[in-house]
Amino acid sequence: MARTIIVSNRLPTKVRRTDEGLAFAPSEGGLATGLGAVYQQGDNLWVGWPGTFLADEAEQNQVIEQLANDHMRPVFLTEDEIRDYYEGFSNETLWPTFHYFPQYAVYQPQLWAAYQAVNRKFCQAVLDVAGPDDTIWVHDYQLLLLPQLLREALPQSTIGFFLHIPFPSYELMRVLPWNRQLLHGMLGADLLGFHTYGYMRHFLSSVNRLLGHSNQNGMVEVGQRTVLVDSFPMGIDYDKYATTAASGEARRLEQEYRQAIGEDVHVVLSIDRLDYTKGIAERLRAFELLLQTSPELLGKVTLLMLVVPSRDQVEQYKQLKEEIDELVGRINGDYRTINWTPIQYFYRSFPPEELAALYRLADVALITPMRDGMNLVAKEFVASKTEGRGVLILSERAGAARELSDALVINPTDTEEVARTLHRALHMPPSEQQQYLASMQAVVRRYDVHNWVEVFMNRLAYIKIKQQVMATDTLDAAELAQLQTDYHAAQRRLLFLDYDGTLVEFDNNPQHVRPDAALRQLLQDLCADARNRVVIISGRDRDTLWKWLGDLPLDFITEHGVWLKRAGEDWGMIQALRNDWKREIRPLLELHVSRTAGSFVEEKEYSLVWHYRKTDDELGELRARELVTHLSFVAGSTGLQVLEGNKVIEIKNAGIDKGVAAARWVQEFEPDFILALGDDRTDEDTFRALPNDAYTVKVGTRPRSLARFHVESSREVRELLAGLMAVPAAP
Repeated sequence: MARTIIVSNRLPTKVRRTDEGLAFAPSEGGLATGLGAVYQQGDNLWVGWPGTFLADEAEQNQVIEQLANDHMRPVFLTEDEIRDYYEGFSNETLWPTFHYFPQYAVYQPQLWAAYQAVNRKFCQAVLDVAGPDDTIWVHDYQLLLLPQLLREALPQSTIGFFLHIPFPSYELMRVLPWNRQLLHGMLGADLLGFHTYGYMRHFLSSVNRLLGHSNQNGMVEVGQRTVLVDSFPMGIDYDKYATTAASGEARRLEQEYRQAIGEDVHVVLSIDRLDYTKGIAERLRAFELLLQTSPELLGKVTLLMLVVPSRDQVEQYKQLKEEIDELVGRINGDYRTINWTPIQYFYRSFPPEELAALYRLADVALITPMRDGMNLVAKEFVASKTEGRGVLILSERAGAARELSDALVINPTDTEEVARTLHRALHMPPSEQQQYLASMQAVVRRYDVHNWVEVFMNRLAYIKIKQQVMATDTLDAAELAQLQTDYHAAQRRLLFLDYDGTLVEFDNNPQHVRPDAALRQLLQDLCADARNRVVIISGRDRDTLWKWLGDLPLDFITEHGVWLKRAGEDWGMIQALRNDWKREIRPLLELHVSRTAGSFVEEKEYSLVWHYRKTDDELGELRARELVTHLSFVAGSTGLQVLEGNKVIEIKNAGIDKGVAAARWVQEFEPDFILALGDDRTDEDTFRALPNDAYTVKVGTRPRSLARFHVESSREVRELLAGLMAVPAAP
């Protein structure tokens, strides 16, 4: 039976060493909750580190045996690996870079080596238990290399990956010395998930500009695989938080806390792990400004701040802890009275029931991270406000802000804005609070963690089906024989033949691939059969193709479907188009010509093409990535489309392609046999537009295509076409 194997740095159970021996306790966090329904089913499994260094073999065996009963398999790390892989590269290199704090990042080769080694260790742990039909779901920034390592060992396996932190912009990603290896590692997955569209867009930009992989609708071509990149905002277990908040114990604790703080005191709640990405110090300064500018609130509002200990032996965290302590002490010292303390500060974690009581107690939740992948605390607060009162202030840089648009969204670095928003929140009428909360609760309830899991797994299944559809078979002897049989049996045949890369090989100079005598004779012979309608369907300009082949009784579809011509008729356009945009776009292409030796611009009537076949490979790819990024930005608002071909980039009017034109021929001539041959992405439009029983053939060494079959070269194309005219063997 196929299984689902979840892989993350930490297991949902953590092991601690106590005086009585090893103790096992659930890990904090929403991931274990969300995936509990997955890994505990059937023979499913969760692979990860149990959270403690265990050198003793007897202890390791005890942990293996104990966790096996709960569908878990531990990966044991040495003290050096914990220091260099986890605390080092993961948290001192990737974490600050991905959260836009590159000034804190360290780039040390030994940390990178440890990161590689531990990712290989995780890979081996998965391979020890995984079968070829299992689905593997890898999580988070500690295991960015794992998808590709698994792909190399299990090339046909189903692999998903989800990043739980932000993905940085290209400008930050390029700072990492090992950025290409990390991106390549992630692309081993079939499906890559991010919390927001923005993170997804940053990833696709980095993949394009650093690795040269373009994408269409989030689909990236990696060798002979299609990788899907999508956004999946993670939710919480809404019912769990709502039920806990409504429990008698939560109500009792809320009343206890209320009596301690004061019946008439507004409570502003702040909950964070100790981290420089959370904006805790900035939040304290905003609260101080509120007290300075709103003296009527003195004695009437308290900031209840919970900071969960985290890595406070690391220098940056130690300094942050000292800064927070100093700020809290100074603000309390300046404003405290006998009966009122402005800031109630707790440096520890709280159990679920107490957190639920604090959510109930709070009038305002102040959640203002500098950068956060999602921030589930915001959603927990919303779910816990079962009585419809409370205001959420949320940083625009938290992933949750993309969903919780009815929160009071602020810029966390704008201290004055945060203070003003706090004042507004504390004075918001109950009816307005109820309206905003109801809207956010509907979102959090609908898109809960179970929905997140379901949607991700459905998309993973979808891309595997898509890959199978895009897989092509070699046109072997048996299939070729069937093609020839169907060809000879047909009375109305339609042949779509691409030119460059299909009928002729590519050349550094596009003008050097004039049809040779053998090709002209081959086309002449095909046209001589009255049952054949032969269409040259190409991205080339009509003047060139007409000059080379206009004396033959061929049909033409040129410039990717702009110009059409049936044999014996005049040229016509598929629809009225404009080309005045070329005045603005051509200087951009010329700029890239001046910066890229060997490149040149080809101008067609309704498109412009930048050729870089004669450039240095590395320089050409670099300039191509820059140009695609720039053109895509321009095209988005001008009704243009950017096409990437084999060492060419073309910009043209959107909505016109080879497939649209080919469909006209099929509708008009109603053939009972169709053959289409093409070599690049623009020919996929043709393949997509044709009936399922058409013989569609991809040409080249990268057969991932919508075509049913593939051949390796234009030589094989000519052999195929010549074979059609051979006299069929007697039955």
